[in-house]
Amino acid sequence: MRVALNGTALLSPLTGIGQYTFHLAQGLLSTEHIELDFFYGSGWSKEIRDVPLPGIASFKSLLSKVLPNAYTISRMLRQRKFSLGMRKTRAQVYHEPNFLAFRSAVPTVITVHDLSWIRFPESHPTERVRQMNKYFEPGLRRAKLILTDSDFVKRELIDVFAINAQQIVTVPLGVDGLFRPLDAAASAGVLGRYGLVHRAYMLTVGTLEPRKNLQAALSAFSMLAPAVRKRCPLVVVGMNGWRTTAIEQQLAPLVAAGEVIQLGYVSRSDLAVIIAGAITLVYPSIYEGFGLPPLEAMACAVPVITSDVSSLPEVVGDTGLLVHPHDIDAIARNMLTMVEDRSTRDALGERALLRSREFTWERCVGQTIGAYRSVVL
Repeated sequence: MRVALNGTALLSPLTGIGQYTFHLAQGLLSTEHIELDFFYGSGWSKEIRDVPLPGIASFKSLLSKVLPNAYTISRMLRQRKFSLGMRKTRAQVYHEPNFLAFRSAVPTVITVHDLSWIRFPESHPTERVRQMNKYFEPGLRRAKLILTDSDFVKRELIDVFAINAQQIVTVPLGVDGLFRPLDAAASAGVLGRYGLVHRAYMLTVGTLEPRKNLQAALSAFSMLAPAVRKRCPLVVVGMNGWRTTAIEQQLAPLVAAGEVIQLGYVSRSDLAVIIAGAITLVYPSIYEGFGLPPLEAMACAVPVITSDVSSLPEVVGDTGLLVHPHDIDAIARNMLTMVEDRSTRDALGERALLRSREFTWERCVGQTIGAYRSVVL
């Protein structure tokens, strides 16, 4: 079966959608009887390009300032490149893993990760919301089959767009083998480079942007006694997103006091060790279509403090402490529980590790191939 996959998400630092595209691509390439071609916006390739283009984010930002309709123009050009390439590859199915599907003469499978720009438009840049509103629904309506990361997103699509449930298939994501339990000795080298000590810090992971709700985690952390904050700092991992001014203002005094350690973007291999060494992952996101960081923590036997909304309970189950994302007092209480109650922490961690084994990229790839076959036959 000949498959065309949009690989442009691989050209930026790999956050959630990039990780999904990467692991899916790896699995497809290793599957017999699958011939895979990648579309990279400006051209086609048969190889995974897993090295981000240098300065691509800055270039996109500059281009949008110089050309007010830069995205519209760019999309028209990419549609032309895409259509020409599709004729040459003779693909039988086109998979769009990143929301906005191109027009295609062959059956389209589209993965919808969430509807956050509809449910929480204020948590996205205005231009991004405009683009999503313009291009998403036409591509959705053209799709032969729709994949979602969770049943939560499936319900969202039915509710917002009245999509027939039979046209939607839930295919949960997987967890990278990098994420596994590590003891103090195994993690000492990496943690030492960042000035961290095994089981002596809490952790939050995610792009610094409103939807990830880092401000709630910082507010809750600030409620802990000074001695607790000194003994068990909060480590913040994630690259800057947008509307970060308020977050940076909240971070500054805590970083200056040594109570918050801000690492920015780190490599996947280092991230796996940093997660494995944490007491808990604090992830009070206001909306997620799946939430890879909680699953990655679970695979490290690290219990999660996370939100009781959207897809997060579907992933975490009874292996973490679930709270409303705006209940600062509850987040703070749960932080203190994780720091001081080792028996609770260990019990949750063991359950989390077992549950994480239900989520594999092999299963995700296999179910996705099944989806391809259903639209090609």
